[in-house]
Amino acid sequence: MDDMIKSTPRGVLVTRLWYLRQVDPRTILFTGLTRDGTFLIENGKVSKSIKNFRFNESPLFLLGNLEAMGPAVRIAGSEVGGAVVMPPIKAKDFNFTSLSDAV
Repeated sequence: MDDMIKSTPRGVLVTRLWYLRQVDPRTILFTGLTRDGTFLIENGKVSKSIKNFRFNESPLFLLGNLEAMGPAVRIAGSEVGGAVVMPPIKAKDFNFTSLSDAV
């Protein structure tokens, strides 16, 4: 994860996604929110916390835009409960659609 951040001139570090809902089953489009820590990356360093975002994205497009992936780790549970195992990923062109006041 440190190398992913160091190699990012400007980006957004998302620590958790929340309230995932399918929008279009044909394109596998989902919407959701960032949560529990969203940060601006500038010049390879986390520079400050930022507001949460709403997003619309398909996992197919996300996987097509992968730049890096780390080893899988156990992370906090989802809204339906239970832990999730997920690798940290770095992707370009993620589709944030608006700011959110969600916490």
